[in-house]
Amino acid sequence: MGHWLGRTLWRVVVGAVLITAVLVCGTALRIWQFARHDDDTPSDVIVVMGAAQYNGTPSEWFAARLDKAATMYQEGTAPVIATLGGKQEGDQYTEAEAGKMYLEKLGVPSSAIVPISGGSDTLTSARAFVEYSHNEKRHWSSAVVVTDPWHALRARTMVRDQGFATHSVSTRHGPSVWSRDAQFSGILYETGGLIFYQATHRSNVMSEQGVEDLLKQARLE
Repeated sequence: MGHWLGRTLWRVVVGAVLITAVLVCGTALRIWQFARHDDDTPSDVIVVMGAAQYNGTPSEWFAARLDKAATMYQEGTAPVIATLGGKQEGDQYTEAEAGKMYLEKLGVPSSAIVPISGGSDTLTSARAFVEYSHNEKRHWSSAVVVTDPWHALRARTMVRDQGFATHSVSTRHGPSVWSRDAQFSGILYETGGLIFYQATHRSNVMSEQGVEDLLKQARLE
């Protein structure tokens, strides 16, 4: 009897490990494949996911997203750019405000930029964006999300889950793609983040600012 129970337990453990491995590897592959294809379908608004900013100056991660959004605006992808992201304790500017100032320097008219500062991570930023669009009666129903390649699938999924017809375009330069270590770290984090979100519909427990710091360290090593 004990031998039979031992074999059964072993099979359960092996089965659980195999299922987990398939789930993780399958999700990582989806993230990698999704990152390779952009969809800049004309939409009501370009949505730039926030990232770190320093006294009003976007980090390299954030600047790469904003550069891409400015180009898309000039190409006519959408008539409005929404910059997302709140601020850390002690910051003078929100990520959304820093993004707006940066875009203005790139020649995007101030009237075409909408800073939405309500979020502290991808999910809360997506919800703040949708809440703003409803409260301000913007009548937006479609969006193109601009972010890093490995973040694209999770970001698009979160905005789409709020009821928007959502597409995504990824940056092709910047720290997230500068090194193999940065790419691997980004895919690894986003794999966990996407699985966690799909299971709980909550944000990942690890801060996205912390991930940016890890990627920066990987780039320097």
